[in-house]
Amino acid sequence: MRLGEIIANMFAAMLLICGLALIFLVAGRPLFPRRQARMVVLLPSDPDKTASIRDTRQQLPGYFDLALAPRRPTALR
Repeated sequence: MRLGEIIANMFAAMLLICGLALIFLVAGRPLFPRRQARMVVLLPSDPDKTASIRDTRQQLPGYFDLALAPRRPTALR
């Protein structure tokens, strides 16, 4: 190979690498995103307060204990 071909191949390789880097920068996402667990915690319900056996309508409690409920997650900004 001649010196001119080596230089041309180096510039072509650098142009290809810069083009791929630009594509990933524009996309704005990492190559390997972090995995996140998505869980829903269901609290056990009291069948005496929530179920209805004799009536056709549900017998709901007159109050709700908010201490048992998990806090609402805040949005990340």
